[in-house]
Amino acid sequence: MTPKKKIAILGSTGSIGTQALEIAREQKERISIEVLTANSNADLLIAQAKEFNPNHVVIADESKYLQVKEALANDDIKVFAGSKSIAEVMEITSADTVLTAMVGYSGLLPTIKAIENKKRIALANKETLVVAGELITSLCLENKVNLIPVDSEHSAIFQCLVGEDLDTIDKIILTASGGPFRGKTRKDLANITKAQALKHPNWSMGAKITIDSATLMNKGLEVIEAKWLFGVKGSQIKAVVHPQSIIHSMVEFNDGSIKAQMGLPDMKLPIHYAFFFPERVKTEFKRMSFTETNTLTFEEPDQETFRNLFLAYEAMNKGGNMACILNAANEIAVDAFLQDKIGFLQIAELNEKCMNLVKYMANPTLNDYIETDTETRKIALSLL
Repeated sequence: MTPKKKIAILGSTGSIGTQALEIAREQKERISIEVLTANSNADLLIAQAKEFNPNHVVIADESKYLQVKEALANDDIKVFAGSKSIAEVMEITSADTVLTAMVGYSGLLPTIKAIENKKRIALANKETLVVAGELITSLCLENKVNLIPVDSEHSAIFQCLVGEDLDTIDKIILTASGGPFRGKTRKDLANITKAQALKHPNWSMGAKITIDSATLMNKGLEVIEAKWLFGVKGSQIKAVVHPQSIIHSMVEFNDGSIKAQMGLPDMKLPIHYAFFFPERVKTEFKRMSFTETNTLTFEEPDQETFRNLFLAYEAMNKGGNMACILNAANEIAVDAFLQDKIGFLQIAELNEKCMNLVKYMANPTLNDYIETDTETRKIALSLL
């Protein structure tokens, strides 16, 4: 009998985490859940722990520790609290694969700790590579750790490259749905509400990534992530708008041929692939019908209206800590927008101001990244 995959899920109560647990439920003969962590959703974390009986549970919000501890008092589960504990648990868990599905910068240190402890990484936290791509890829090489992307676009590229020589890549083509405001002008976007921005046409995601998709920042972060994942130059990465979200991304090779990975927009597919790679395990997921999906269109993204994509290319080409600055500013800007403190177009404006104001470092260390993140957040908050 094939040994079970021992999996830790960092961010188990979010969109990716809950879908990962659906897979664990469907593949219970093949998956064992070793660790579950959440930011503050104690009720759902408790329910998940009761069902999957992990060895360790971590609630980042320390005020919820007693609630979780008492609820699991009769279960053989060790309970920890605080954001630092998420990273520390990576040193003691028996998990062989870590799904990093935490939101934003918070996923960086736990991912580093997991790599240092030689855990295979199923990466759903793109900000880890955006903020510290050079550091993360070096650590993976040093510790001989496989990093399998979970973003649908990067999973698509990864699948297209299986069996291929990376030196034959001519271009990586990242597809974007265009979000809910595709085709809109800056004038149209001046009075966009939070409710409108949270209505994604194709994907069901958490609030942060949904807003990032609406501003095209999500695609910008994916462009930066692709550079580090696949070892290509920025000039080799192209984003195209594909409203149907059926082709998840493509690779063009130096002989002119193009490979595309296709499927219905369902995040369970790339999560499932990352868990079992290199094996393909049969699922009962809904299949795509070519007769029902008979129109696929593509267009250039509007980087003048959706300036965040332009800023992401700028940050990638600048290198150093610039992408870290952009990411930190964006996290503050999106949170401010969700709290109705700034308008939709002001998200990119705040990001650009921070890129101009925060000290640039060409060769940052981990401590430099941490200091950059802290400084950028302070400056961004002062500009609100």
